[in-house]
Amino acid sequence: MHKKIRKRSGGSSRLSRRGAGGVGLSMALGIGLAFLGAAHGKKAPTDKPAAPAGKADLGIDVTALDRSVKPCDDFFRFACGGWLTRTEIPADRPTWSRGFSDIHERNQTTLRAILEEQTTQAQPGSPARKLTDFYGACMNEARVDAKSKEELAEALKPVDAIKNLDDLAKEVARVHQGYGNAFFGLSSQQDFKDATKVIGGIDQSGLGLPDRDYYLKTDEKSIEIQKEYLAHVERMMALAGVPSATAKQQAQTIYAIEKQLATGSLDRVARRDPKSLYHREELAGVLKRAPKFPWQTYLTALGVGGLREINIVAPAFLDEFNKVLTTQSIDNLKIYLRWHMIHGVAGRLSKPFVEENFAFYSKRLTGTAEILPRWKRCITATEGALGEALAARYVEKTFGADGKVQAEQIIQDIESAMSDSIKGLRWMDDATRTAALTKLSKIANKIGYPDKARDYSALSISADSYLKNVVAANGFETRRDLKKIGQPLDRTEWLMTAPTVNAYYEPLLNEIVFPAGILQPPMFSKAAVRAVNYGGIGMVMGHEVTHGFDDEGRQFDADGNLRDWWSKSVGDDFVAKASCVEKQYSEYSPLDGVKLDGKLTLGENIADLGGIKLAYQALKLANKRQPQPLPKGSTFTEDQLFFLGAAQSWCDKRRDEYARMLAKIDPHSPPAFRINGPLSNLPEFAKAFQCKAGSKMVRAGKEQCAIW
Repeated sequence: MHKKIRKRSGGSSRLSRRGAGGVGLSMALGIGLAFLGAAHGKKAPTDKPAAPAGKADLGIDVTALDRSVKPCDDFFRFACGGWLTRTEIPADRPTWSRGFSDIHERNQTTLRAILEEQTTQAQPGSPARKLTDFYGACMNEARVDAKSKEELAEALKPVDAIKNLDDLAKEVARVHQGYGNAFFGLSSQQDFKDATKVIGGIDQSGLGLPDRDYYLKTDEKSIEIQKEYLAHVERMMALAGVPSATAKQQAQTIYAIEKQLATGSLDRVARRDPKSLYHREELAGVLKRAPKFPWQTYLTALGVGGLREINIVAPAFLDEFNKVLTTQSIDNLKIYLRWHMIHGVAGRLSKPFVEENFAFYSKRLTGTAEILPRWKRCITATEGALGEALAARYVEKTFGADGKVQAEQIIQDIESAMSDSIKGLRWMDDATRTAALTKLSKIANKIGYPDKARDYSALSISADSYLKNVVAANGFETRRDLKKIGQPLDRTEWLMTAPTVNAYYEPLLNEIVFPAGILQPPMFSKAAVRAVNYGGIGMVMGHEVTHGFDDEGRQFDADGNLRDWWSKSVGDDFVAKASCVEKQYSEYSPLDGVKLDGKLTLGENIADLGGIKLAYQALKLANKRQPQPLPKGSTFTEDQLFFLGAAQSWCDKRRDEYARMLAKIDPHSPPAFRINGPLSNLPEFAKAFQCKAGSKMVRAGKEQCAIW
């Protein structure tokens, strides 16, 4: 769950709720990174079924516990220690989670069955036939290996013909529609100050490494990665047909341009402040910032020649982009553009490209040893290209109407608990309280799946070329996104497909979305006892509600506008309370020599703390409305089951390389701290497990953090 720049996809078909280039703050649960580089090819690690207490299916797994650990010392280890001991991370995964990975694995199996049920007898041009053709073209590995290098060479040819910046602008538009965000990104976004309007957004992009700091830091590990990245770029260019000596020179050129762009890029902490991301301009303002680039030529080639209303997300980045165009020759800019085309579709090419891409981005950066099997890569790509067409069948198979009713009741209880919390806050004055309650009352909840199907009729897919299908799908999504500019805001749109194992809060829409993909065991089960469901999915729902009132979300009003609706004294009190959370998490260390960034993770940590508190209060409201006794034989109290349900949804192991990378770029804390951190602030937890003052899981006095 985090506020992030929502971007449409670049080189990969689509990365669920992420993408590349555009702005629309969206706080997601943040599990997408866990699937970086993969899905495993061997049998997945599987938990034993939840062991019953007597004949009761409680919804927790008692074999996952480690009873040698005291719950008051390390609750995450107590709840998950048995699972951690017996679970090995698959060779082609950087991480494995009892909740999210297991659900994702089951979802992929379901999607595979759906795709393999499709036949070429489906009517040409129908969504079913497009699914069949896209998946089939991807699975035809022999054809991909035989033809994709030739197809790539053909796609690169227009870059060779560039003679001036006008030509470059036209090619950048072509690349942005099919291959990735070279130099910068452009997409639609809601206007931060008038959320009913959809305008254009120009944002920083164009880097090959995960973050700008990979280029700018000078410590030993960073320098080592920089050198390995250079070698990776050199090998990729050679695979594309560049002579070896020339490839080495070109890699240096590419790196120099990317480093210059990185210099002008905002860091991740700065990007957490919405005010730093809003610089509304007319096109004239863009021309003033970067006059060297032929913007009108680019926009016309992109199909939005009349675009005038634009937000410059990172003005300093545009300044640096202009310097790049001023200091680099046309030949160097062409080298950079070729690289980003190759980089953008590397995973869709022949085996040598795929293996080299995997070796650096997954093996080196995340510690993942093996690549996922072809069918899983093809499912991910198909869902990215035709996600809502595929999701329709998924929902039919996995998510019934009764599940939706239960989920809706939980979120209603969560929001009632938040209302009670706001009404009882001593540090909030009446005017701010009224505004907060208004915002809460206007939150829109989307559960399971969209009500309106996406129209894919304009997307042409064939059974002949996987690469061409990927480029076509990227172009379709780009055009679909850009067509929203200047049109009435579509509040029915989802930023995730139904099978996605995630959830998000979008402040500009003031809405919360819970796809059917996450409403699965162990996160949510129609068979589990109420306390476990409220601990599992309830914490997630409470987390998303809290995002509307965390350090970023609180800056948007009930209608999604960036507006300060807080009185100064109340705002100051909030900042002081948030600083407690920042300090707490800055003291956590996921690895020796690695500390969490309390500023980067602040919004997620506030949401975790608020989420578990709201879920607990919601459970009490549900019991008051309709008591539900525990089944006979339970050895845990209801409160204990609640906290176990929350913790066991987050049982997780990750490789050191992956944990190190996430500590730099991920606004979410590692799962152990997402459990122990908030619970150590809750007197209700201490009471449930009879934790005494001074216990490791009990923060007291000024150390105890409380906001919502």
